[in-house]
Amino acid sequence: MGEVSDWTERHRPVSERQLEGNEVQRRKIRKWLDDWQSGTPNKKALLLVGPPGVGKTSVARAVAADMGWNVIELNASDARNAAAIRKAATQGSTHRSLFHDPNEKNQRTLILLDEVDHLSGGLREVSQEKLEKAMMGDEIAGKAITFSGDSGGKAELLRLLDATMQPVILACNEEMGLWGKGSTWRSTRDRFSKHLQKIIFERASDEALRRIAKRVLREEKIEFDDSAVEELVKANPGDLRALVRDLQVVCVDKEVKLTTDIIRMQIAAGQRDISIEIFPGLDNLYRSRTAEEASSISRTIDKSPDDLMNWVHWNNASLFTDLKGVVRGARSLSQANRMFYGRFLNTAHRSTYWCSNLSALSASIANPTPLSGRIFASYPNYLRRGSSYTRPTIINRLASTCGANKSTVREEMMPILSALMSAEEKVGDPSDFTISLSLGFTAEEHASLAGLPLSRRSTKDLIANYNESQIKLLEKRDEIQPLPQIEQQVAKEEEIIQEKDPGQTKLF
Repeated sequence: MGEVSDWTERHRPVSERQLEGNEVQRRKIRKWLDDWQSGTPNKKALLLVGPPGVGKTSVARAVAADMGWNVIELNASDARNAAAIRKAATQGSTHRSLFHDPNEKNQRTLILLDEVDHLSGGLREVSQEKLEKAMMGDEIAGKAITFSGDSGGKAELLRLLDATMQPVILACNEEMGLWGKGSTWRSTRDRFSKHLQKIIFERASDEALRRIAKRVLREEKIEFDDSAVEELVKANPGDLRALVRDLQVVCVDKEVKLTTDIIRMQIAAGQRDISIEIFPGLDNLYRSRTAEEASSISRTIDKSPDDLMNWVHWNNASLFTDLKGVVRGARSLSQANRMFYGRFLNTAHRSTYWCSNLSALSASIANPTPLSGRIFASYPNYLRRGSSYTRPTIINRLASTCGANKSTVREEMMPILSALMSAEEKVGDPSDFTISLSLGFTAEEHASLAGLPLSRRSTKDLIANYNESQIKLLEKRDEIQPLPQIEQQVAKEEEIIQEKDPGQTKLF
């Protein structure tokens, strides 16, 4: 068989000795697997969470190989519906081993499911009868019984964790993808968590990247300068897989020595679209002090330009200590917003580029006072699913009242209303009911917009005051035209009619 052409597979660690980075996490995995040697641990599965390319699945494979265990692996490219998971994993996990060697007393089968955050669907189980027929390959009217997409996959995965007699490792980039983003995500998380031990992976250190790069180059028998490796490591965000792929690209001609100039030419020709999580990305962005640095960092953050504007807009007010900085940032964001929506009105295709740059500048150099210490950026409340900003009753009421779509209401109107009603904002006053009463909100909806927990005593007092104000407003409306005045007006209109047609008889 010819050698593997993909360097990421060719140089994948086959033993724990070849692993780099995340030493603490590796020790936890090793201890958990050792517990399986003597019995069944309290948590029968691991959930490995971390950015792509940091070696989550490589660690699991390498440690299992050292222990002489078999591995069954499913990833996003495989069918992962209920039938596929039960056939490939559940049946194997409920036996001692799929390929049990009677001479190996502690031999296990490791079930490895990668990218479980892309496993769609809820926890509703599929028909067990249909599931059994699909696994047996039965047909109906000449067509095989199959499941579309990931039907029943998440429910079957939960069943697997409950029934397994073999170690199970799940890997994902973002655990919220597994729990789901609907209103039931907490319930889903709790049902999974009782079976899972979570281990969070971090990006590889520069030293780990150096060792891997040099190992790969030596195994490929390629000469290199240490400065070239340093240049490559400097351009890498801690992604081991990306490092090996970059090496394969720049080492197309194995006869040529790898130099700094070659690495720099590759970077200049087209640097990888680096994706950094939002919170560490914002930490870097708010610390930058030049326009060039801020613009460069903004393009690495894993958020679209319009999302980045929302994040910067939300955090500037809390992170900036200088009022002038807040004003300058707001002006930049306002201009960025106009440029972003300009792409829908004309052919200014680079409007997205400019709005991203302006958002970056308003988060960094707009503030005359550099930020020091730890930066505590927060998630914009109006982007959270299920938050007070997205209560269906409030959204629907505003949409019907203003004639706007729900997305516009959520993103543009709700933040303003919340700022006017929140005690945490300088302009906010939750005891001012004028706007909420005019829009017909209930007391609970007003408290929700103000960001007040309904269980608090002070919130209950506020709700009582709101209800009293609402009653007074209704009574005042009734007093605008009292009943005697209405009767007088009706009588006057009847007299006018009689004068116009004297012969008309009043029947009632």
